[in-house]
Amino acid sequence: MKKARYGSAPPKLESKSNFGGVFSMAKYSEGFKLRMVKEYAEGSLSYTLLAQKYGIPSSTPIKRWVRAYQVFGEEGLRKKQTHQVYSVQFKVDVLHFMKQTGASYQDTAIQFKMNNPSLITTWNHRFLEKGIAGLEERAKGRPPMSKKPKNRTENQEKLSSREEQLERENELLRLEVAYLKKLKAFRENPNAYLEKPRQKWRSNSAKKDSD
Repeated sequence: MKKARYGSAPPKLESKSNFGGVFSMAKYSEGFKLRMVKEYAEGSLSYTLLAQKYGIPSSTPIKRWVRAYQVFGEEGLRKKQTHQVYSVQFKVDVLHFMKQTGASYQDTAIQFKMNNPSLITTWNHRFLEKGIAGLEERAKGRPPMSKKPKNRTENQEKLSSREEQLERENELLRLEVAYLKKLKAFRENPNAYLEKPRQKWRSNSAKKDSD
């Protein structure tokens, strides 16, 4: 006897995962992702039970949608329509942070305000294959960079470059320390750590319902 489903499954689409175990967020509609987030926030079902209810092969995407919604709101559930170009240095910083802290692709993306963890997976794969050269991205037909003003002396350029490097290193260190603190808090009391966002969502939902 077939087991009856107790949820409405999402539209059947091709199930395909990227390397590194990161599933594409584009498989499901924005409305469906938001529905999963809100249902999880109600607190009646766990990630695993939600995945089973709606016929999702893994609970991983739901976890990612919830985290993205916590940080970016509904914007974090939308598929990016425009291609954003990141500098090689930014990519290196992202991969360095992930290596130093042991953060997942999802957590790393959140720390750097990105809502596409699979992009970091791609960078990591290219870096392991080709090194820094694998992180370089040149758009076709892109005009060459304009030359720097001649009135800037070599010493000024070196000083400015050094200051920018120190600022970047300090910011990276701050992100690493903040993330490790959160990770420590989670390991010491995971239930209390995870319950906070749920309580916040419940109170917000109650306010909306009373309006």
